[in-house]
Amino acid sequence: LQIEQPKGGIAKCESDALAIAADIGYPVVVRPSYVLGGRAMEIVYSDEKLITYLETAVEVDPERPVLVDKYLSDAIEIDIDALADLHGNVVIGGIMEHIEQAGVHSGDSACTIPTRTVSSSCLETIRSWTTKLAKRLGVCGLMNCQYAITNSGEVFLLEANPRASRTVPFVSKAIGHPLAKYAALVMSGKSLHDLKFTKEVIPR
Repeated sequence: LQIEQPKGGIAKCESDALAIAADIGYPVVVRPSYVLGGRAMEIVYSDEKLITYLETAVEVDPERPVLVDKYLSDAIEIDIDALADLHGNVVIGGIMEHIEQAGVHSGDSACTIPTRTVSSSCLETIRSWTTKLAKRLGVCGLMNCQYAITNSGEVFLLEANPRASRTVPFVSKAIGHPLAKYAALVMSGKSLHDLKFTKEVIPR
């Protein structure tokens, strides 16, 4: 799909994590692969801190691997909610710009809708990548993606989750459309055309 992601890897033991960090360079973001809500996510800056994290914050083993990704310093984070139906139609529900820098979990951050500082070219990239992901994954219902944009304007995909996000109620209120209700209806066979929700609504 030609979608950029930060360099990273999956560690099943301490030596894996150290090797990944050595390859991509510090700082890195480390987090368990098996939890929700950003629990135990941390930014580490050295081998010593990484070893401490692995020994105290998580239990890393082949059944519970740890994700190790390059930390994008001074980047901003973007949340996007999209809705897809069984016919391959995808509509952007809302694009939110985080106030805090990338790395602060979305559950702990504030955001604005519409975005305030993101260029139109970056927004079009985010819309295009989200649509491609929804179609390739065969999403029917809601999908949430998170992106980072660097100071130089590079866009990176952080996560793609084929499910509703905590942001959906706020986006729904901002755009005046009940996205969770629409998701239930498209999963029961309705099309986005049936629901008369066929294009992105940008609140003013």
